[in-house]
Amino acid sequence: MDLRDALRTTGAVREFRADPVPREVVARVLDTARFAPSGGNRQAWRVVVVDDPATRVGLRDLYLPGWYEYLAQRAAGLVPWAPVTDDAAEAAAVARADEMRAAAGAGGFAEHFDAAPVLLAVLADLSAVAAVDKGFDRYTLVAGASVYPFVWSILLAARAEGLGGVITTMNVRREPAVRALLGMPDRFALAAVVALGWPEHQPTRLSRQPVETFATVDRFDGPPFP
Repeated sequence: MDLRDALRTTGAVREFRADPVPREVVARVLDTARFAPSGGNRQAWRVVVVDDPATRVGLRDLYLPGWYEYLAQRAAGLVPWAPVTDDAAEAAAVARADEMRAAAGAGGFAEHFDAAPVLLAVLADLSAVAAVDKGFDRYTLVAGASVYPFVWSILLAARAEGLGGVITTMNVRREPAVRALLGMPDRFALAAVVALGWPEHQPTRLSRQPVETFATVDRFDGPPFP
């Protein structure tokens, strides 16, 4: 597949066929993704391939509380957990998470998270990332530049194998419990859990904003580019 086509058609996939994904396919995906760039080429990531059924159920159960909190914030008209937000409105919305749980019924992807054919917990080694915004009086995010290109490369490598997948971060809301579940050392943080499988439907027409809506020349308030 042409690289440009891959970049334009690798959308989030949350519906998978029940067919298992052979371990050798997962191994090829990780073998390709490991060439992702990282700060100082330190490759500050670890991957836990979650096969054990009980551990998968544990991840699902730790995913769901954050998911319902997310839905409650969306229902209140908020961007969930936006670093710049109305904290009181966020807290009031999160308090209604049980209403979202009750309305979910049989649910969808979140409620059946453990059934995804492949679950990859991607961890960041905090002793090996260069967080150049460390100590800032705003939310810090730069350390992710050493890990998330690898996570995105997993999705691209999976696409080349005919797989689909999605990057999820909801388990991070319950990181201490995930740490115990997966036996994570203290210096590691959970960056994402990637779900992969053979897609029920592979999206090929993605909708995104045009370049001139997010790129400007010389200044934030400069003219649109191009």
